[in-house]
Amino acid sequence: MHMDPGDATRPALIRMLGVAKSYRTAEGEVESLQPLEFDIREGEFLSIVGPSGCGKSTLLKLVGGLLPATRGSIEIAGKRVEGPAGSIGIVFQNHVLLAWRTVLENIMLQIEVRKLPHGRGIEHARELVEMVGLKGFENKYPWQLSGGMQQRASICRALVHDPAILLMDEPFGALDAMTREKMNLELQRIWSAAKKTVLLITHSIPEAIFLSDRVLVMSERPGSIAGIYDVPLPRPRTLAMMGGVEFGALAQTIRAHFYAQGSLDA
Repeated sequence: MHMDPGDATRPALIRMLGVAKSYRTAEGEVESLQPLEFDIREGEFLSIVGPSGCGKSTLLKLVGGLLPATRGSIEIAGKRVEGPAGSIGIVFQNHVLLAWRTVLENIMLQIEVRKLPHGRGIEHARELVEMVGLKGFENKYPWQLSGGMQQRASICRALVHDPAILLMDEPFGALDAMTREKMNLELQRIWSAAKKTVLLITHSIPEAIFLSDRVLVMSERPGSIAGIYDVPLPRPRTLAMMGGVEFGALAQTIRAHFYAQGSLDA
């Protein structure tokens, strides 16, 4: 059983302090995100859902230090984000594994780029491979793996340098429904074992509820916070819970935001 997601006394690891983002275009300034204020607690699994184009991925890139905020600031463990941090691992929708490198070589790319000790890196990489169920596939190439296995390798690569935070941008969006459900179970297990703080961007309301301690709902662009909901379901969760009354009621509450906005990605 994981920590109680409703425990507000847990320290905030990530703080969004009036964070806004706009872009300059030929027509002038275009606002992508309105000022956002929220915290992500240490060890928490937080998902963000919202309509296409509302700035979800932009927000993740701001947290990851891949984009600068136009206004406001982001703090991680009390330190202002001013660029990519070593305490963060990122998993994108596409696995972006290098075709000419084996699974283990792809995972070790993080160690090489960050110039971390090879011995400890390879040891941790093998531990992660076993944890995600890829043992025996270390010397396979990406094209020899299924989509779900490719994403497992991507998750290993994001975790191999032992970051405190895992950012995931629609990591299972390209998978078929059955594989996606299996990967949701797998991610829940990995998160519980690795004890990381996770920020997940997803279009799937059921996926967000199944995986998360809290779900943050964003409005249409320019993105703002439409609501934040605790998920009171016990852990570990089973797929059967998706058919339960409590799960369905929360899904309907979240979905109502999108019906009210005239848009829905679910």
